[in-house]
Amino acid sequence: MQRIFKKYTMIIMTFAIFSILAVNCYFSAQSVEQQQFTTFCTKIDQVIHTIKNNQEELAAIKTNLDEDYLTRARAAAYVVEKNPDILGSVEELNNLAKLLDVDELHVTEEDGIIRYSSVPKYIGLDFHYGEQMRGFLPILEGDDEDAYIIQEAQPNTAEKKMMKYVGVARKGVKGLVQVGLEPVRQMEAQERNTYEYIFSRFPTDIGEGFFAVDMEAGKITAYSGMNEDVNVSTDKLRAHPEKFQNGGYIQLKDGRDYYIVTKSYQDVIIGAFITRTNLYETFWKNMLHTLLYLAIVEMIVVLTLNYLVKQKVVNGIHEIRDELLEITKGDFDTTVNVGGNPEFEALSHGINSMVKSIVSSSARISNIIDISEIPLAAFEYQNGMNHVFTTTKLKDMLGISSEEFERLSYDPGAFMQKIKEIMEEPEEEESDVYCVAPDQYVRLHFAVELSGYYGAVTDASREVMDKRRMRYENNHDQLTGLARYVYFKELAAEILKNMKVDEVCACVMIDLDEFKSINDTYGHDAGDRYLQEFAKCMKELPEDHCAIARRSGDEFCILLFGYREKGEIQEQLQEFWEKLNKRTVRLTEREACRISASGGYVCTNDRNAEVEQLLHEADQILYCVKREDKGSFGAAPLGDLTEKQCHRT
Repeated sequence: MQRIFKKYTMIIMTFAIFSILAVNCYFSAQSVEQQQFTTFCTKIDQVIHTIKNNQEELAAIKTNLDEDYLTRARAAAYVVEKNPDILGSVEELNNLAKLLDVDELHVTEEDGIIRYSSVPKYIGLDFHYGEQMRGFLPILEGDDEDAYIIQEAQPNTAEKKMMKYVGVARKGVKGLVQVGLEPVRQMEAQERNTYEYIFSRFPTDIGEGFFAVDMEAGKITAYSGMNEDVNVSTDKLRAHPEKFQNGGYIQLKDGRDYYIVTKSYQDVIIGAFITRTNLYETFWKNMLHTLLYLAIVEMIVVLTLNYLVKQKVVNGIHEIRDELLEITKGDFDTTVNVGGNPEFEALSHGINSMVKSIVSSSARISNIIDISEIPLAAFEYQNGMNHVFTTTKLKDMLGISSEEFERLSYDPGAFMQKIKEIMEEPEEEESDVYCVAPDQYVRLHFAVELSGYYGAVTDASREVMDKRRMRYENNHDQLTGLARYVYFKELAAEILKNMKVDEVCACVMIDLDEFKSINDTYGHDAGDRYLQEFAKCMKELPEDHCAIARRSGDEFCILLFGYREKGEIQEQLQEFWEKLNKRTVRLTEREACRISASGGYVCTNDRNAEVEQLLHEADQILYCVKREDKGSFGAAPLGDLTEKQCHRT
């Protein structure tokens, strides 16, 4: 009866919970879409209102500018009429253009050829050629001395430069006076009137965006809030423009569903969209909270029922608990046998079946892990057990031989000690990754409890090698393979800090001679080969005494360390320069050249010396050498340098 009561109580409560959730979900979903529809309509109306305002502003600007430009053109024609002598001087025409605040001033005669201009290279251009220039021919072909033409901003014929031209007829002489201006203000106003500009500055929430579709052209003219490869389906919008006016869903190329609201304005569909995920994000959070609250209520009821059951079912519980305690310690041979009533007999039978199932399931899980390709292994030990439960992959992942693994499996204390030995030396910057063999790393999670210990092991070799590769790529120049300057300074500082008392080191600055000329003459590919060949020379220096790096384009630096005397450094550099002077680089298929570089170095035995200061001093010596004897290297005396010292070698 108790089980029946509990069963039907759970069924009724679960049905009630899901009924409440279903009703709440339905009405809340309707509310979410309606609120989003209202928001989108408001925002689209704001976009349309902005477009209208911008169009009115643009029209006003155009009218004002046209009147202003026409006034300037007529002023220029008046000056030319009253003072025709200025036509003979480009300087005078330039002064007139500046006075009228125009960028260009051109004057033609009856034949339509520019005879006089503030821009000398335009003299001789014929207004009969080029679509833009032909637009002023009606003035030349007519007899009206008050005729004028104001062109819209467009690329000019001569240079395809965006210009606005105004032309007026000359007084008393057949011809044309034309002024040209760069329509900056008008172009800026036109830019502000584009949908793309408005969308880019319009506030949107997460996941929202706008788009505009030209109905006549059938393509998207502007959008925001989506990637270039994810566009709204223009075919659906053109075929059913009214479908999304009240809101609707559409699936885009990224596979996600979007809620879209559109409005038509001047043969353009303006739409706002939001992903279904973002639209219902708050909705699902509210549903989750509601479910949580209802689950808490259900939990309280269940706990109350469990309390009542405990009060009625007491006999045999302690005995069953004691038997289960032995089972949890790992003694799976224990059999629970409690009688007295059918419920306890069934419970005992169920416990015994469960233990058998657990033993069987553990074996199956171990086999599944072993036959899978997942690099995972696990182990577990509970106090009282005579062995450690492990999966078979564990010995290979920990690099343990079969004989040793067998011994450790039946010695839980030795097994724990082995795990602790592995965990004594974690990898740098990896607190849970350990090296178990050359190029073999594992991620080991180990936990010790009062009842025993357990752990999981995963293969981390690829992860560690990938991180090392990324660290190397971040710290080395891609073209030459040399260390980057920032990384070099860190290495050099560490080397100086650990330098022995009787050691001396040197910072060397090297600059390739005439490298810019090679780039300018033969191209950057030849320059790259030149850099790479020089880098090969540097890599031939002894690694245990040299740290090398590329500082910038054609500048390199070296730290020579581990020497007892300055003369050893001198010999090493002398040998390097002799080899360098013999190296050649193929610039083209027919031309090659020797590598030439100038260098300067400064020695020190001070462990507290600053790397940047040493490089600065070496740099001074370098440029002293470049001034006096390119292709060689020079040094500053140990611990003694002034700006004027330059000892060539």
